Amino acid sequence: MSDTNPAPGGFGPPSQPPQQPAPGYGYPQSGPGYGYPQSGPGYPAAPPVGYPQAPGYAMPMQPSNGMGTTGMVLGIIGVVCSLTFFLWFFGVILGILGIIFGAIGRGKANRGEATNKGAATAGLVCGIIATVVLPLLGILVFASLMSSASTF
Repeated sequence: MSDTNPAPGGFGPPSQPPQQPAPGYGYPQSGPGYGYPQSGPGYPAAPPVGYPQAPGYAMPMQPSNGMGTTGMVLGIIGVVCSLTFFLWFFGVILGILGIIFGAIGRGKANRGEATNKGAATAGLVCGIIATVVLPLLGILVFASLMSSASTF
């Protein structure tokens, strides 16, 4: 008798012992590098994706320059409106808002939250000019004109 057994019933080719299916494409089905070829002796393993960061090394905050810039814009528009005869009232209101936003912007710049201390200071100064100096100057000019007109 031979070392191979015929198929059941005695007919056909001899039966082969059952073989285990090979893992897909010759790569291991488990373990490190599952689904990828193992690195050879000359190649180091790839570093893990995304290293955890130590506390205190977060991304720095972006400066919030909006208050200082708004103060400067409102102060400049307030000065322009205060120079005109018909819009002086709007100039005073915009000047007050320029003072408020400029002061808040300077406070943020002093705390290090903003980087536009110059723009905030310009808004504060322009707001003071639009609110106090130009209306006072307008009142003085108007009073001077009225006094000189009454002498005629």
